[in-house]
This record gives sequence, structure tokens and C-alpha cells, in this order.
Amino acid sequence: MRLQLSKPSEHPAVVGWPLADPLGSWQLDHLQPVAGLHRHEVRLVELDPVSYVVKELPDRLAERESRLLRELHEAGVPTVEIVGVVTDRPRGQDGLLITRFLDYSLPYRTLLAGRGLRIPSLGERLLDALTGLLVRLHLAGFFWGDCSLSNTLFRRDAGALSAFIIDLETGERHAELTDGQRLLDLSIATENVAGGLLDLQAAGRLSDEVDPWQVALAIEETYARLWLELTGTEEFHVDESFRVAQRLDRLHELGFDAEEIDLETTAGGTHLRLVPRVVEHGFHARELFELTGLRTGENQARRLLQDVQRYGVVTEQRMGAKQRPVIIADLWLSERFQPALAAIPADLVGKLEPAEIYHQILEHRWYLSEAAGTDVGLDLAVRSWIKLAEQALTAPDAAEPVSESGADDRNP
Repeated sequence: MRLQLSKPSEHPAVVGWPLADPLGSWQLDHLQPVAGLHRHEVRLVELDPVSYVVKELPDRLAERESRLLRELHEAGVPTVEIVGVVTDRPRGQDGLLITRFLDYSLPYRTLLAGRGLRIPSLGERLLDALTGLLVRLHLAGFFWGDCSLSNTLFRRDAGALSAFIIDLETGERHAELTDGQRLLDLSIATENVAGGLLDLQAAGRLSDEVDPWQVALAIEETYARLWLELTGTEEFHVDESFRVAQRLDRLHELGFDAEEIDLETTAGGTHLRLVPRVVEHGFHARELFELTGLRTGENQARRLLQDVQRYGVVTEQRMGAKQRPVIIADLWLSERFQPALAAIPADLVGKLEPAEIYHQILEHRWYLSEAAGTDVGLDLAVRSWIKLAEQALTAPDAAEPVSESGADDRNP
């Protein structure tokens, strides 16, 4: 038997698991089944502070999926983290693929039942997240082949959702996808999403605000619009060079950046043709990380950067001098972000990502200030948010400010 373990110092417990035994016979503490339909045997191992998803499948597929997960991670595509692969198990058994469960994530069943998250335009947010993931995969040359809600996990991201791919069994990596491959993947996604939503609706588990057909049929239009913005060629007069900055601003607003921009002069010499190259996602997240060291979702980063900027204006007025961005960011961390998080009670810590908690506090501050007709300040907003969050945790039917921990709602 062969175990290939990534970062062994971070996952020493894996070595002690009964890796030679059939997954269905494991008797580990904190071992949970995973609800839903699966091609293979799947189990969740809940340890502190890391939980793992273990999937039993043929050696060839386990090694292939492990390789694709690593490649997509290196390409900056949101995926689950590969922990290890077990092959050549005794008695001709299938191999094991071990991944780290995505912290703070929600499966679509919890999300769309309205139990884990209530935000406006839920169907639209879900559509944007899944379509954005598919576009990013295609930019990386990855043909998914089975884009569906079941193969995706979602995280809150400052009022929006971020999508993560968790099943790559049908995927293929190419240097670049053809238009035919992209359109086929898009067609599969539309069909699978419609089916998944209709199944939920038939079971009475779909939030009333989500229309299965409206969400599914809008995927192709949303995809086409985003793909054109990210990759489309644009032609303009030589005197309109400002349009280069406008195009970059639009990319940044979407959370993307172009490492290169090609400007080609047309035959007549009167027009320029703009071609974006190597479009990457995470523009604001990278900027926030460089300033503060915080790793966040893209929308969370945009929201926190706005707060850093606002704090910087007030700080410079107080100090009477212009300050370097890194100084402002360091003061923001020590005087705003860290004290706000330190005030959160222990029973709420770890229920949401720190950046998501801080975003929710900022949103709550805005609503309180609107009602009061004046800025209520961060301290009051923190205390009020804590009170509401604790009430939500004790209310049986209230929308929780945390992800549900029940293993039956986790879908690897």
C-alpha cells in the first residue's frame, strides 16, 4: 500500500487511519456519512481543527483527480485542498482520495433551503458564483464535464457567494479550450443546474424566492457577458486611449486583472485594437493581502479595502499629514479590525471567516447609522451585532450567521 501525503506535518492524524480497510467499515471517532448521491463511497472525518473528506475510487481516478486539484490550485482556481492519495491497497481494493473539507462553506441544499444564509436575490447570487467559477475554469483550460450544484461548495463573500469546485472526476486539462468545448460545458451546466433545482423544489426544500428555470436558463447569458468582458477584443480611435484605463477598471470591478494588454494598430493607423492577455481573478484580494496579510474572498477584500481607505482619510486628518498606504493598513489592523474580532464571544468565533464577520459588522453599522441619522461608530455596531448573532443562534428557525455543522449537509 502506498500513501502520498501532502504537508505531513499538518496532517499527522491521517497516518493512523485504517487505510488498508474498506472505507465503509471504518470505525474512527468523529466519522460521519455524507448525504446525497455519490458515485463512490464517501466519508467525512471531523477532527479539530481540520475536517477531511475521504472518497474511495479506483487508483487511476484517485491519482488523476489529485493531480488536477493541484494543477487548478496552482492556476488560482478555487478548489478544495488535496491532502493525500492512497493506492495499491490490499485485496485489490480501490484507492482513497483525501481532501480537506472547505471551512465556512455551505452545500447548495443548505443554502437554497434558506437555513444557512438569507440574502437578497439568492438565485442571482448563486448564478453569479457558479458562472464565475465556470469562466475561471475555462480561462485555465479546464473542461469540467459535470458542472453542477452537487459538485460545488459555496462560501459567503460580503453579501455575495463564492463557488469552489470539489469534484473533478470528469474534468480534462488543456492548454486552451475550443469554443466547442466551452459551449458543451456550458450546456451541461445549464441542464445539471436545472435538474438539481427542480429536484429540490419537488422535495419541498427550495426557497420560494428561487425559480429553477429562471436561474438555469440565465447561466448561458451571464457566462457570455462575463466571457466577453474578460477576453473580448475592443477597437477604438487612437485619440481614445483613455478606453484602456476604462477596460481595466471594468476588469478590476469584476475582481479580475490582466497581466498584459496588447495594443495593435490597425492597417489604416487610425484605430487601436485592445486584446487582454492572461486574465486572473483576485485583484482586490491580492491588494488586501499585500497591505495587511489577510486572506479573504474577493468581495470581502473589496469591502475591507473601502474601510481601510475611509479609516485612512480620518487618520490623516487626525495626524495632519499624508501617510503611506502600508502605515494606514497597519493602523487599521491594530485599531479597528483586530479589536472588533477580539470582542466576538468564544461561541461565535470560528463560525464565520473573520473577514465575513467584519463585513457583517460594517453592514450592521450602516443600517444602525441610517436609522439613527448619524454614524453610531464601530464599537456600538460590534456590540449590537453580537447581540443579534447570539439571538440567531438560539432561535430555532432564524437564519444563522454561521454555517451548519451537520455532516448530512456536507457534499464532497
